[in-house]
Amino acid sequence: MHLAIDGYGGDPKKLQDVDLIQDFLDEYPSTIGMTKVVPPQVYTYHGKVPEDWGVSGFVIIAESHISIHTFPDRGYVNIDIFSCKEFDADASLEDVKATFSLPEVKTWTLERGLEYSAPREAYHGMVRERVGLSPFMSVGPEGAERNVQAPAGGATDIEHTAAQRAQD
Repeated sequence: MHLAIDGYGGDPKKLQDVDLIQDFLDEYPSTIGMTKVVPPQVYTYHGKVPEDWGVSGFVIIAESHISIHTFPDRGYVNIDIFSCKEFDADASLEDVKATFSLPEVKTWTLERGLEYSAPREAYHGMVRERVGLSPFMSVGPEGAERNVQAPAGGATDIEHTAAQRAQD
């Protein structure tokens, strides 16, 4: 499922609060039953047009990602919660509205992963796709994937976890 939210009239102080956005991205995946793969990345951006500045952040979750882009001077935010696993879109919308004090929103939901016939099949497909996110995989010339030396002691945590789950 993909929940896209455009929020209007948000609290400018909240929309520029890097810590609030970092905390939301860090904590929200577990709130909706998702698995964070890496810590969130949050950046403040100042563009050529002064009112285009804002805070952008994302977190990669095993099920896909959550991203936030704010424009404090405009009271605007757009947020994507994207997952191959079901979640309560209505509850997530209410959480986002409360977090950023949004009086007005436009939302879209899109069902994703419909080609998977069963949760187990969906999960194994997701694991196959996400193992490449390991910090020990890289993309070489012309997009060819290549393995990078794993740390002493063997497989990375993500490889070990994926292998364990694939056996289930």
